[in-house]
Amino acid sequence: MELELPVTRVPQPRARPRDDQLGFGQVFTDHMFLMDWAVDTGWTSPRIVPYGPLALEPATVTLHYAQSVFEGLKAYRGHDDAIRLFRPERNIARFNRSAERLCVPPVDPELFLAALKQLVAVDRDWVPRAPGTSLYIRPVAFASDPDLHVRPSRTYVFFIILSPVAAYYAEGFNPLRIRVEDRYARSVRGGTGAAKTAGNYAGSLLAGEEAQEAGFAQVLWLDGINQEYIEEVGSMNIAFVIGDELVTPPLTGTLLEGVTRDSVLQLARDEGMQVAERPVGIAEVMAAARDGTLREVFGTGTAAVISPVGELAYRGERIRVHDGQVGPVARRLYGILSDIQRGRLPDRHGWMVAVEDGHADGGSE
Repeated sequence: MELELPVTRVPQPRARPRDDQLGFGQVFTDHMFLMDWAVDTGWTSPRIVPYGPLALEPATVTLHYAQSVFEGLKAYRGHDDAIRLFRPERNIARFNRSAERLCVPPVDPELFLAALKQLVAVDRDWVPRAPGTSLYIRPVAFASDPDLHVRPSRTYVFFIILSPVAAYYAEGFNPLRIRVEDRYARSVRGGTGAAKTAGNYAGSLLAGEEAQEAGFAQVLWLDGINQEYIEEVGSMNIAFVIGDELVTPPLTGTLLEGVTRDSVLQLARDEGMQVAERPVGIAEVMAAARDGTLREVFGTGTAAVISPVGELAYRGERIRVHDGQVGPVARRLYGILSDIQRGRLPDRHGWMVAVEDGHADGGSE
């Protein structure tokens, strides 16, 4: 049974930007979802309300100890004008795994999905139409106790906000320049690398800033112990075409279990490609570049979808990948995935979840 949430609408909807004016994550829709948790009541008061500030005390736990988790997924407007979510059940499951790692109470998956669908339906006019655009969805749960004890909070807030977006990187689908990071570490086994939590991203900022100052779009992280094996890029998983094989690092608990990663691997298998999830050393990649067997490198992630890599830099050596151009594997997989998300190709794996128009008229307060 579908859940109907109470809706408080904005008195006056805001002007929406044109699709050709969109960036990433800087414009937000009229409404948001909110829900509260306390140790003696659990999650209560699920509701859709006007987008606006949250009141926090200076002693709020999450501001001091980063006890928060979040997700990122997208809604797409299809060629038939229907709006569909891409694999939301995977993001919901990952959110709750992250919550478990951070001692945040999980959110009931049925309620979570209902909140996603109904919020997007309420703000359906914000879902852009232009190629390469989508509605980015950001669910967050954070500790809300005003208490400086180092312990799990006794109260939490869960919210979902929406943002119409274009490409994540300024380069769009053009190949990126990536620097391999061999000084800082993002995660180690037993840490929080597999969780989508705020502290992971805060710890990656310095390396990212230094890379951008040197002219690179992002950093490629190596394992935190020996700095020998490749893990992921700061905002996406990574894959290599070495010879005739599509290779990506395995899920060892130190990197994020990407929804787009899983989808791309499935599509590659559908296309008859050899696919391997195995340890990939940076030495192997550099050697493959020198002997000509490194054919392509590309990232996979919700924000960027698929991002080709045209250059890798490691310890003073720079290699060009596929002559700095988009490779055929990345182009093919991006095209297939985009067509599924837009409803132009059959959804054989059942990845797309329709947002029903009827939810836009939920009860108002």
